[in-house]
Amino acid sequence: MLQSLVLSLLRPPASPVPAAVRCVSSSGSVKITVPLNFWAGERRTSPVKYNKENVYEPATGRVLCQLEPCGSTEVHKAVEAAKTAFDHWSRMSGMERARIMIQAAHIIEALAAPLTLKNELKQKPRVLVDLGCHCLLICGFIAQRRREEIAEMEVIDNGKSITEARLDVDSARLCIEFYAGLASTLAGQHVQLPGGSFAYTRREPLGVCAGIGAWNYPFQIAAWKSAPALACGNSMVFKPSPVTPVTAVMLAEVYAEAGAPEGLFNVVQGGQETGGLLCRHPDVAKVSFTGSVPTGKKIMEMASEGVKPVTLELGGKSPLLIFEDADMENAVRGALMANFLSQGQVCSNGTRVFVHKEILPKFVEEVVKRTRTIEIGDPLQESTRMGALVSRPHLEKVLSFVDQAKQEGATVLCGGEPFVPADPQLGGGYYMTPCVLADCTDDMTCVKEEIFGPVMSVLSFESEDEALQRANDTTMGLAAGVFTRDVTRAHRVVERLKAGSCFINNYNITPVEVPFGGFKTSGIGRENGQVTIEHYSQMKTVFVEMGDVDSLF
Repeated sequence: MLQSLVLSLLRPPASPVPAAVRCVSSSGSVKITVPLNFWAGERRTSPVKYNKENVYEPATGRVLCQLEPCGSTEVHKAVEAAKTAFDHWSRMSGMERARIMIQAAHIIEALAAPLTLKNELKQKPRVLVDLGCHCLLICGFIAQRRREEIAEMEVIDNGKSITEARLDVDSARLCIEFYAGLASTLAGQHVQLPGGSFAYTRREPLGVCAGIGAWNYPFQIAAWKSAPALACGNSMVFKPSPVTPVTAVMLAEVYAEAGAPEGLFNVVQGGQETGGLLCRHPDVAKVSFTGSVPTGKKIMEMASEGVKPVTLELGGKSPLLIFEDADMENAVRGALMANFLSQGQVCSNGTRVFVHKEILPKFVEEVVKRTRTIEIGDPLQESTRMGALVSRPHLEKVLSFVDQAKQEGATVLCGGEPFVPADPQLGGGYYMTPCVLADCTDDMTCVKEEIFGPVMSVLSFESEDEALQRANDTTMGLAAGVFTRDVTRAHRVVERLKAGSCFINNYNITPVEVPFGGFKTSGIGRENGQVTIEHYSQMKTVFVEMGDVDSLF
């Protein structure tokens, strides 16, 4: 938990503490030395000395911690722990599993006192000052809600703004709550057969599931994958991205604190080699992966060796269609949310913005004006709306896409350049100005390939049929959006869009009750929603004969 990571920062305040105070008030103030692997109920280190890799804080560029990758021995231990937990967890009733999952959700929202105060508070609990929605002043120390702790570490680990990180933690909590509600509803079907015989079906767990996460939503993805798996009676071994290894282990500690059996949710760190060991392990029954299309294909190939089911949530190059009758204010807001959320590092982003030629000048003018006002800087500051990209190589890759777009004839209306915040402590961070490209054509690289950064490509169209043909002209199909006041047109267009997640007059909203996933090379299966239960369970059919066997022999 964050308390163990930043205990040295918790000191009695010398003066009254304002409501917005947090344990980590600015980037560059945390150094992580605790183990990041977790299995059989606790953080683990390996006796084998693997080559450790530096993990960098995006906001400052400094070394945040060292990643200890898991080899075959560690992966096997984690899977064995998950197998042991599965034997117990799968035999519990859905209601019993739901209670523990609900408790995990409550822990995320609950207050968490600094570790050094826990014994003292048991003896003489007292709250001195209420600091608002995030903190309490207890015995002269700051006690935060776990939500805030996790959100702060997500910012430090990933670089996104604290405002977005809080929403991500909320999404994770809501996902756990949602699937806790479904845990007791898993049921089969009764079928009456001739002669009094009958058959019934049972929905049963798969076993040990492997989850492999991406770096853009580290904590949220860990919850999105684990919650449906656990609700169905499975256990899980989860591998975060090696770029953002910190917060998944915090979720493991939340589950453990909620009363989950040791080994129910385990975390193994590492890169491609660790992921391969997990996918190929004979006791892993299913693999769920979020990431790029090329890596997803490799995951699918490895899983096929054991004929294991997969869920793949992969990349996208999604279209956003804005018709001439659209509400301009909402269309501009939607386009900004479709391109600049999480520094543009969102797989569903609507980066191909098709705008009807009649409103193109006004739309572009307003988008550029709003884009220029986006505040870039320390992602832990409340006023920041765009933090740092996740790594130096990724920043350079995104900037190279902008350079290539200019070479191919696109016009940079704003942004697309490295950004250095005024705070010297942030000088080594991975920042850039959000970019709007005009005069784009369908054959440009910026329009065809997933950039995964804050770069919006604006294109014009004249007719509905033209817009649809161009929107669907991609090998990917994760998401799509349409802005129009014409309800008939909206539904007609959505029906023809070849994408798994479509938005009408909004964009990039992902309520956990609704399935999320793509068509074509953007993936297989779904995250969230009731349908995901089918991806983490298997159907057993039982025939019951009530008479004599009618034999041909």
